[in-house]
Amino acid sequence: MVKTGHVSLIRQMTYQPAGRRAASVETMTFGRLRELNDGGTQRADFHVLAVIDAGPGSVTVDFRRHPLQDRSAVWIPPGAVHRWDDIADVAGHLVLFVPTAPVTHATRELVASPDPAAHWSIPDADWPFVDTARSHLLLEASAPLGDSRTELPEILLSALITRLHPPHAEARLTPPVFRLFRSSVEAHFRQHHDAGYYARALGYAPRTLSRAVQQATGRTAKAYIVERITLEAKRLLAHDRLTAARCADMLGFPDASNFSVFFHKATGKRPGAWQATVAAE
Repeated sequence: MVKTGHVSLIRQMTYQPAGRRAASVETMTFGRLRELNDGGTQRADFHVLAVIDAGPGSVTVDFRRHPLQDRSAVWIPPGAVHRWDDIADVAGHLVLFVPTAPVTHATRELVASPDPAAHWSIPDADWPFVDTARSHLLLEASAPLGDSRTELPEILLSALITRLHPPHAEARLTPPVFRLFRSSVEAHFRQHHDAGYYARALGYAPRTLSRAVQQATGRTAKAYIVERITLEAKRLLAHDRLTAARCADMLGFPDASNFSVFFHKATGKRPGAWQATVAAE
């Protein structure tokens, strides 16, 4: 399924489908996940979409724990640190796929979102459609590859995503200005911390950008940037076990002191203290 390599306390996973070189979609059961799972924290370069038939269990995604309930779904995007816990009784399937796998415009927009909903319940009225879409994908994904490559797994993945109605589907209705801002922040937050940079880079007046971000998130553009940098800092401190000085270097701060002031203002704790607290949990 994946190639793994250890970097500090986190397992880095790279998408390498077993026996299906051209496949951009792969599936597995929770039974198989239990065989592979060592209880550690992971970060992947691919999407993990899980459909839960029955629980209980839990998954922690970027420091938030989510209980796995009957008829629910989990979406873990590339780069998110996560850990599966208490999954001995969880039944369901996982779909692993690369960011370019979905084929429809709407599902590609959902996959491109940097902040998909991590976990949600599937309404009873939607379940038969989700179950059927999943079954069709599982069947097609297990078929041997013929002489010609087809897009059936990708098409069926798009159907499953559509039927799951992830909560962040509403992101497609957000202002185009915000979507451009969000993508730009995701690409450049390590180098640029100033909302003014993004306004200039996107060609919008600061007030126009601020209004779009406020409308979409309820936060200022500056607050959105701070939140994204803080999340990455937490990942580096908790899972890669980097020092404040190394975090400062990786996140575009002039020195460790400057980064420490930023982190304390955002979280209420100095980087070392926060790191120690997480390590003790």
